[in-house]
Amino acid sequence: MSTNPIVTGKLVCVALNDQQQLDKLDATFNEAPYKAAPTQPVLYFKPHNTWNTDGATIAWHEEGLVVGASLTVVFGKECCRTSAEEALSYVEGYTLTHDFSLPEKSYYRPDIKGKCQDGSAPVGAVVVPASDVADPQALTVVTQVNGETVSELAVSQLHRGVAELISIISNIMTLQPGDAIAVGFPGDRHPVKQGDKVTSSIAGVTELTNQVEA
Repeated sequence: MSTNPIVTGKLVCVALNDQQQLDKLDATFNEAPYKAAPTQPVLYFKPHNTWNTDGATIAWHEEGLVVGASLTVVFGKECCRTSAEEALSYVEGYTLTHDFSLPEKSYYRPDIKGKCQDGSAPVGAVVVPASDVADPQALTVVTQVNGETVSELAVSQLHRGVAELISIISNIMTLQPGDAIAVGFPGDRHPVKQGDKVTSSIAGVTELTNQVEA
């Protein structure tokens, strides 16, 4: 586990924000005990023990690992109860997050054991200034495992966009400089094996690479 130079406060992750995943789960949502799709973002934290960085090796777990990548918004000033129209003015810049988790069993409630493994949340070592990104909704996160593309997630494909998420979350909790939000992961997390090399990128913007221990 190594210290991440970017995140100094909270790392908030958004689950169930891939619109294609939501569409596939529509029938499941209507079953007991919930009988409805989520009406608010499904959030979870990656606590300090999970933080990691570009180039770090990820510890293997006997239950296996799956991985997803997300565009990550880094805050440069305090953001509290902002509107969607003003939300992006609080953003210092953008990077990527890998979420290495144990295979998931619950869509509604990301479990503590699966999401809180040491060093399981590498965040890019560089923040791309917000001024260099004209529209975060136009970005696409591509993930490769051992050089083979396993997912492509357009930010425009997310159920809730970047500005809307910032507004909603800032009305739940105050966001401070050094806080970050991973705005959405592919609905189908990709299984990885020991020794696999995972690289995610946003073309022309940033890249994040980690390897699972052999």
